Amino acid sequence: MKNHLFVLFTFLYFFTAAQNTPLYVGTFTEENSEGIYSYNFNTKTGELTHKKLVASVENPSFITFSSNKKYLYTVSKDKKSQYAISYSVAKNGKLNFINKVNSNGTGPCHIQLNKSNNKLVVSNYGGGTISIYNVNNNGSIDKAFQVLDHNLPNDKSRAHSAQFFKNNLFIADLGRDFLAHYVENNNNYTLNKNYKMKDGAGPRHFEISKKGKYIFVINELNSTISVLKKDKNNYKNIQDISTLKDDYTGKNSCADIHLSKNKQFLYGSNRGENSIVVFKINKKNGLLQKVQSIDVEGDWPRNFTLSPNGKFLLVANKKSNNISVFNIDKNSGKLDFFKSFSAPSPVCLLF
Repeated sequence: MKNHLFVLFTFLYFFTAAQNTPLYVGTFTEENSEGIYSYNFNTKTGELTHKKLVASVENPSFITFSSNKKYLYTVSKDKKSQYAISYSVAKNGKLNFINKVNSNGTGPCHIQLNKSNNKLVVSNYGGGTISIYNVNNNGSIDKAFQVLDHNLPNDKSRAHSAQFFKNNLFIADLGRDFLAHYVENNNNYTLNKNYKMKDGAGPRHFEISKKGKYIFVINELNSTISVLKKDKNNYKNIQDISTLKDDYTGKNSCADIHLSKNKQFLYGSNRGENSIVVFKINKKNGLLQKVQSIDVEGDWPRNFTLSPNGKFLLVANKKSNNISVFNIDKNSGKLDFFKSFSAPSPVCLLF
């Protein structure tokens, strides 16, 4: 009997462990946070457990992995300095510091690697600059080999996010209302074109479709999503659609945007309305149709992410100090609230 119980408990332990995947959480440390945390996320049940501090660091407001998840990178800022920092990921999930470099601008808010893991880009919101770095095989970051500056004498840049796509680099500039398109040439990035949004739109984050045919840009200041469609070597705007409910009249600032795992739906977060908006993507022309707007069960959804299996959507609610977990209907893309979990000043979620 004891042997049978031992086998049963052993099976249940390993079965549960197999369902768990680590979730890393970037935070603001001005209040009750100490840095980067990790949780166990159960991909079967949607439960978050075993919270632990894995790196003590000032204001790790955006975090990202290398593609093999051996290295984690974050932006960081204190009262004097601004950095990009690299860590190695230990087997127990702890982050081991490798090195840090200057972000070459104030208010670093976004960091991203290319698919080859040999280049990294940091967006500096306060300074309006974008720094591009080489990344070494051991995960360390070299000093920036190129710093782009979008500022003009009478036109302030607010670089908010950047992504590599093949030999292209796209940058959302909230201050100057455009998505910049750079092309790599001899290890240097030269401007191809700026895709202008509506005046005062404030492009913040964006998603690129798998083959690069469409770019979906969420605009923080006018609460819209702009759809850009590829036209030869450039893109043209084919749609601007509101992220808000028709009857909402309060203030709002859009934040994050993500495609569903099957690429059929698009999600965006609203800070103010405090909602996640869900759109269905027309397969033929890329146009968006709003299908749902759901309360985030918290305050100020700065960032959100989808679970690796695409069954759950998790929202980081900064001001209410919680992570809300939603079930995703794979057929309709719609969300159904499951549960809320306490988290200190969460602003970035990473699987």
